[in-house]
Amino acid sequence: MNQKEMYRGVGRRKRSLARVSLVRGSGKFDVNGKNLEEYFGRETLSMLIRQPFEATQTLGQFDVRANVSGGGSSGQAGALRHGIARALLAYNPDLRSALRKGGFLTRDPRMKERKKYGQKGARARFQFSKR
Repeated sequence: MNQKEMYRGVGRRKRSLARVSLVRGSGKFDVNGKNLEEYFGRETLSMLIRQPFEATQTLGQFDVRANVSGGGSSGQAGALRHGIARALLAYNPDLRSALRKGGFLTRDPRMKERKKYGQKGARARFQFSKR
């Protein structure tokens, strides 16, 4: 049996985690058993996810299988983009400069700030009253 080359990458964003596998193919996306448009719905998120392929001129060369969990749809899309970029790097290390220039290899460090005790939220205080 002929084993296909598979390239893997893990992407993270906010509370989301994406485990991505790239296999040579026709450019199909399988995210948690659904296609890309069916899973994410918004066209802007689909465009965001395809950016690493466009930056490296590899659009339509790989089938993407991804398992995405945690967070919301925007965070999941960012995690998927990060995972795809890392998997492309595993496929060809020469793509690093193109991926780095687009900012696809950098993990976005922005997270939700925790709620502080004695306060209403992370930064929102209870209303101050002098009397």
